[in-house]
Amino acid sequence: QVQLVESGGGLVQAGGSLRLSCVASGHTFNSYNMGWFRQAPGKEREFVASIFWNENYIRYADSVAGRFIISRDNAKNTVYLQMNSLKPEDTAVYYCARSPHISDRRDQYNSWGQGTQVTVSM
Repeated sequence: QVQLVESGGGLVQAGGSLRLSCVASGHTFNSYNMGWFRQAPGKEREFVASIFWNENYIRYADSVAGRFIISRDNAKNTVYLQMNSLKPEDTAVYYCARSPHISDRRDQYNSWGQGTQVTVSM
């Protein structure tokens, strides 16, 4: 059974940094592309970043490009999201997900974690 477990969320002041982690189990981690999405209250879940299984291709949403960095460690079955220069509008629940494709579309991802809350104060 596939499991994705996020951690690393919390409360941070604007301009600060957080690093999210997502540990995967129950599948061959290095066979899948991984992505991060986020959902703010009252809004739809939106794409943040994705990374190819061998890190050869990475995509970012325009809203986070230059501030966030996605990476993965296949030996640890873990994908990371380093978030720098955080803004109040980054406040959301952050989810990791896996996909057989490199995509920014939610419907291309077939397994999801439970999410971790990130709150950025002014």
